[in-house]
Amino acid sequence: MNANADYAPTTPTPSATAVRIQESHLDPAQAVLNHVLPSGEPYLLHIAQGQTLRIVDLEGNQAVDVIFYNANDAAEHYSATDTMLAQGGIYLTTGSVLMSSEGKPMLTIVADTCGRHDTLGGACAAESNTVRYALQKKFMHSCRDNYLIALQHADIGLGKRDLVPNVNFFMNVPVTEDGQLTFADGVSGPGKYVELRAEMDVLMLVSNCPQLNNPCNAYNPTPAQFLVWD
Repeated sequence: MNANADYAPTTPTPSATAVRIQESHLDPAQAVLNHVLPSGEPYLLHIAQGQTLRIVDLEGNQAVDVIFYNANDAAEHYSATDTMLAQGGIYLTTGSVLMSSEGKPMLTIVADTCGRHDTLGGACAAESNTVRYALQKKFMHSCRDNYLIALQHADIGLGKRDLVPNVNFFMNVPVTEDGQLTFADGVSGPGKYVELRAEMDVLMLVSNCPQLNNPCNAYNPTPAQFLVWD
């Protein structure tokens, strides 16, 4: 099913920043894909228009960093700014529509038992690990490196210049009254999930974040599960 026809991206939802808990009726036993991604690892997956994706925080307090691309034209990608403008808020939850760089709906969150997902914190990188933590952290495993490893193995013509600001599912990045970002202990828990319906054919680029230096992973990266239904 495609929600494009009745979606109005320029009309902010009055409660766009509220936590909206919604459980799913889908049965994992009926999923056409069930994949567990180890902690700290990359993943690239094609999801067809109309399919539903569930991302599960298996042990809780894990950050799952994701970028979406139009599978038929990868120059079109997830846009954090268009998504925030469309819904009038900085956090994602049930009802949020992830928008593309061309202003088109890419995916809609149709269920969410966590209630809040970050759009601002970005992905850890060798450079940010050095600046935030210590010079010797430069060579530790990072999400940006994960993205590049996945794209290199896939050999689909995407590379460093195609990495854009991402979604951090399950990650807690509160904004202070003076506009500063903070990395806080997660609001997720074991078994909590977010479920998205694809509004177009998409490629999902994942880093199951390896971060050990801030509380986004409770200093202990853990596996994540991906399920897909037709």
